[in-house]
Amino acid sequence: MTDALAIHCRDLRKTYLAGKASVDAVRGLDLAVAPGECFGLLGPNGAGKTTTIEILEGILQPTSGDVELLGMRWGAGRDQQIRERLGITLQETRLDDKLTVREMVTLFRSFYPRGRCPDETIAAVALTEKAGARIGRLSGGQRQRLALACGLVGNPELLFLDEPTTGLDPQSRREVWKIVRAHQAGGGTTLLTTHYMDEAERLCDRVAIVDHGRIIAEGPPADLIAQLGGEHVIEFAVDAAADSAVQANVTDAVLLGLQSVTGVRRERDAILLTVSQPHVALPELLRALQSWGCAISRLTTRHASLEDVFVTLTGRHLAENGETPA
Repeated sequence: MTDALAIHCRDLRKTYLAGKASVDAVRGLDLAVAPGECFGLLGPNGAGKTTTIEILEGILQPTSGDVELLGMRWGAGRDQQIRERLGITLQETRLDDKLTVREMVTLFRSFYPRGRCPDETIAAVALTEKAGARIGRLSGGQRQRLALACGLVGNPELLFLDEPTTGLDPQSRREVWKIVRAHQAGGGTTLLTTHYMDEAERLCDRVAIVDHGRIIAEGPPADLIAQLGGEHVIEFAVDAAADSAVQANVTDAVLLGLQSVTGVRRERDAILLTVSQPHVALPELLRALQSWGCAISRLTTRHASLEDVFVTLTGRHLAENGETPA
């Protein structure tokens, strides 16, 4: 392992005992995050993201594996030094409703030997107008930004964010994104977990898609999307009233034979084509469907996303795990 990395873990494992059975939450996970990166752990609930980040934060002990943060290891006599260089925002942060925003941020600032001015940190998360307000009167989005302020006031080199925008409205999510970008612009490193693929595409330099405790894909979002063989998706559905013999013409092999089509998958009543040149593939598709006598009931085009990567790799959507993609 090397101190040139902000985060370095190797063969990380965590097994929970549940009666006579055991549950492997993390199964041999490797991570290497460079200073100044924004790195995302992506996947559905239960994939092992929160367990992994809590091990890195020093909250949980791994069953086995090596973990190094900023050139230091937990349990090697330097735990306090590690904590002083970290900022942490948990998946759910409970703060005293009776304290004001300024009082809470000032309290967190007192935990660090050095850091940022509380009022400057409050301004950085756009809460200056609420500095004197009691926390119990804040909206959900304002509370989340306050939790971020508590994580940032120690001026951390390494910031951990566990599902930072879950349950927030679109405007509040964008406010959180601005804060994360500003931390990185100042030279900070961020590791975040999320099941929102669009969030990862916007914020992360690199991502690791985690499923059942293992990393199944890793790299820059654009590179992972490019591995699909096309940057665009055409989604269409054939009129259900069409003759079954007519619908039988629309096979995966035939669709893959169309120009620019690099992949085919079926979801419920829809067919999704991954294509490299939509302006070529779309006319080809329309001509073919017309020749087969198939009427289209729905047709959309869009850019391919990390959600498409996840579906291609696992055969299911995040929504099938009880989540709704953003």
